[in-house]
Amino acid sequence: MNSQKATLELAKATILAESDAIANLANLLTDDFAKVVELIYNSKGRVIVTGIGKSAIIANKIVATFNSTGTPAVFMHAADAIHGDLGLILEDDVVICISKSGNTPEIKVLLPLIKNANNSIIAITGKPDSFLGQQSDLVLNTYVEKEACPNNLAPTTSTTAQLVMGDALAVCLLDLRGFSSKDFAKYHPGGALGKRLYLRVNDLSSQNQKPQVQLNTTLKDVIVEISEKMLGVTAVLDGEKLVGIITDGDLRRMLYKSSDLNGIIAEDIMSANPKTIHANAMAVDAMEVMENNGISQLLVEQNGIYEGVVHLHDLVKEGII
Repeated sequence: MNSQKATLELAKATILAESDAIANLANLLTDDFAKVVELIYNSKGRVIVTGIGKSAIIANKIVATFNSTGTPAVFMHAADAIHGDLGLILEDDVVICISKSGNTPEIKVLLPLIKNANNSIIAITGKPDSFLGQQSDLVLNTYVEKEACPNNLAPTTSTTAQLVMGDALAVCLLDLRGFSSKDFAKYHPGGALGKRLYLRVNDLSSQNQKPQVQLNTTLKDVIVEISEKMLGVTAVLDGEKLVGIITDGDLRRMLYKSSDLNGIIAEDIMSANPKTIHANAMAVDAMEVMENNGISQLLVEQNGIYEGVVHLHDLVKEGII
């Protein structure tokens, strides 16, 4: 038990140490941050983000965040750069170099080569007076008093600070670009978040069968239609006009209440004025209607014409829920 308590205490101390260091980053911001944002925003090239060790891993994450929020970026490992990958850097590219100490051997070799090509260099470092800080055009200070690691060795707090600084850059840049939820969906078409932003009701209902009966359809044929179309529901039409809906639940309630099933037609069972949704509505809106009304299916219409059914299972399958 004491071991568990000690573990929880150490975990809390780690989290608090890192959160304090992150909060202090706000005090370390200078005009250089705004200049970096302006430089990247006005650049005709990409952002090349480089580092070594744990900083390289952070650089990869920053690149991913930039790319997904409208700022073209490429990761370049500092060690690989001095063995051939330096060719990744094009004329108009801006280079961000990440290093806690700013004095690693690879950085000392790499920076003069980048400077010779006249690319702008931005440092993200915990030591602005380091070789990296002195050789860079602009410096973002990510100083931390100590690592969360009890031995003050493993990069923990310092890499968290680097990551947060990268996030701050990305957020400021997306704000400048007017990057919207539609833009986000364009860059994330395969993910659940993207689908919530671009998937429309018709994209789902068009994949389903289209159950429908007329007002005078017999009970037997209603049951056959619902069973064959496998959506647990059918629309009821008066000619082409949508006038009602029959669900599995309606059938069960009718069978429970009625002993004589002869002569029963769709009009006798249906619920009038069914909940509907437009074919061009967002799938996430269909989910909201279903949740608010405690239902699993929605009839889909377009310009007053019945188009099909969207089912709760469709939303689950696509990761909308």
